[in-house]
Formats: sequence, C-alpha cells, structure tokens
Amino acid sequence: MLQVSVIKNQTAQVIEGLTKKGFAQAETAVQQALDLDQTRRQTQTRLDAQLAEAKQLAKDIGRLMKAGQKEEAEAIKARTAALKASSKSLEEQLNQANEALTELLYTLPNVPHATVPAGSKAEDNVTVDQHGELPALGEGAQAHWDLIKAYDIIDFELGTKITGAGFPVYKGQGARLQRALINFFLDQAQAAGYTEVQPPIL
Repeated sequence: MLQVSVIKNQTAQVIEGLTKKGFAQAETAVQQALDLDQTRRQTQTRLDAQLAEAKQLAKDIGRLMKAGQKEEAEAIKARTAALKASSKSLEEQLNQANEALTELLYTLPNVPHATVPAGSKAEDNVTVDQHGELPALGEGAQAHWDLIKAYDIIDFELGTKITGAGFPVYKGQGARLQRALINFFLDQAQAAGYTEVQPPIL
C-alpha cells in the first residue's frame, strides 16, 4: 500500500506511475488522498488543542475549588462540558477521515519503477535480460495452461479456496518442478556472490 508520505513528497511521480500502470483518474485519486490527509491532520490538531485545554481547565477547577472559589469553578465547568462534546465530535470526524483515507489507499496500486515502460499489452514489454537460448517449439506444442490440466500438476481452484486468489496449489510433479526452480535460482544467486540466509519464520 502506498504511504501518505510518499504521495505527499512525490506527488507528480506517483500520478505518473499510476497513469503508466493504467490506473483510471490517477490525478483525482491522489488529490483525494491529499485532501483527506489534510482534513485528518487539521482535525487531529484541533482535537489535541481541545484536549490540552480541557486538561488545563480541570487543573484550574481543582485549584479554584481548593481556594473556595466555587462560582468561578462552576463557570469553568460549563466550558469543560462544551469541550467534551466538541472533542467527541472531532474524534468521530477523525475516525471517519482515517477510514476514508485507508479505504482510498487500498485502491491505489504500487507505483512501477521509473525505468518501467508504459504499456497495456505483452508486445509493450521490454526484455532486460535473457538466460540461454529460447527453444523452438514444434508443431502441436501446447500452452502451459493446457499442460497443467493434462498432467494435473497445479490446482488454481483449490488455491483460490485456500487463500482467496493468486496462489495455486502445486501437486506431485508440479511441486517438484516448483522446488527445482527455487533451487535453480538460489544457485544462480550464490554464483553471483550472494549468501543464502534462512531467517526464522513465525
């Protein structure tokens, strides 16, 4: 999720990145986020000031009551009651602004790196690096999604039931292939000078 600080400090870059990614009305969404953040900050400032005033008035009431100045203390109590009601209203406004901002930020995708070219189809992609030679597929070659079904090595439907979306279940040879690919890339990383580390996972 994009951080508000990033949107504030890199507004133009964020709008450009969202637009590059095909996000509709990027400028409008970013401006809404900035407006909600400003509302949230202003409301927080007003709330903090009122809470500080109420705290000071409570001390003043105690001091006046101790000095026997009951009428003056009662007059201040009316102000503290008004502050209490106003503070409650500000807290509700603050919660609403926070919730609205969070919901909006959930809809904003991450911004691609500046070097990523704009594009909406596979032909727009740029090959940065390629390992080995691409095999020449003969006549009758099948797409990977057809091979997956034919050999029953990946279950997308089960993965969706477990996690919601985007994480398939690898089965049998599919699980072995996945593990082999992980080992291959770890070996490549080690050959490039990286040290493999396995931290504790909770």
